[in-house]
Amino acid sequence: MKMLINVPETVVADALRGMAAAHPELTVDVENRVIVRRDAPVAGKVGLVSGGGSGHEPLHGGFVGPGMLSAACPGEVFTSPVPDQMVRAAAAVDSGAGVLFIVKNYTGDVLNFDMAAELAEDEGIQIAKVLVDDDVAVTDSLYTAGRRGTGATLFVEKIAGAAAEEGQPLERVESLARQVDANSRSFGVALSACTTPAKGSPTFDLPPGELELGVGIHGEPGRERRAMMTSREIADFAVQAILDDMTPRNPVLVLVNGMGGTPLLELYGFNAEVQRVLGERGVAVARTLVGNYVTSLDMAGASVTVCQIDEELLRLWDAPVRTPGLRWGM
Repeated sequence: MKMLINVPETVVADALRGMAAAHPELTVDVENRVIVRRDAPVAGKVGLVSGGGSGHEPLHGGFVGPGMLSAACPGEVFTSPVPDQMVRAAAAVDSGAGVLFIVKNYTGDVLNFDMAAELAEDEGIQIAKVLVDDDVAVTDSLYTAGRRGTGATLFVEKIAGAAAEEGQPLERVESLARQVDANSRSFGVALSACTTPAKGSPTFDLPPGELELGVGIHGEPGRERRAMMTSREIADFAVQAILDDMTPRNPVLVLVNGMGGTPLLELYGFNAEVQRVLGERGVAVARTLVGNYVTSLDMAGASVTVCQIDEELLRLWDAPVRTPGLRWGM
């Protein structure tokens, strides 16, 4: 498999060096693997820290900046960052108002962020944590006890980030983050496997003419495999899986997310089908975001995330944001 890299061993460091060159508004510590907004710590502001394995870009480093994350910790590809990175990030963004850790529900991430929280608190930093577990496809998976954390991570980071930017206290920022996670559901579909730099070949076998319904963002197995379906059929299945698990009574945010290898032409067509199904089910859509935001390297496929919102959450979603991967209103 051809890849635009030097050698697998330096792929993350090379990407961080490139990010630093492209985004002088960020402080990118290549050696210690920490990305921080350059103006951190901001006086009186809660710090937001997240992280996870590389390969899901722009999640998480691409969401560092005003209105979203204060810092992010990238691990090796599909590998959790280590506690030292998280403590370093927390110290860099702590203004005295506390720090919120936003953690996707994968065993390595959970364990390491828990350890980092203890270490940071030993250093006098007030830490709160929120776990993102929005994937309805399966209950337990290869790297997870409980539901996996996927597309809702973007909603949590954006809405909590906006609240923190306004100067809201740690307890309120944490509460909003938990509310967003509790109101979010996701479902993903793979049309092809992804290829990690270290392996150089597909991470799982998906025969031509088949797709994986309910795939995870590391290529974890989903609910079932089927013969290839149309965009319309996939939208019917994915949205129904979400609505089987939630009954929105308020308008929703919708994320139609590419897994990394699906062009926007196809994603927008898929979004048309997602909107059709939601309309048929009587679900009012407040805002929609389409693009590659929570990816799985070069995997072809897409995921749908739906988040039920109220006026406050919508206001925070619409608030200005300026990061490499998401920006509006500034």
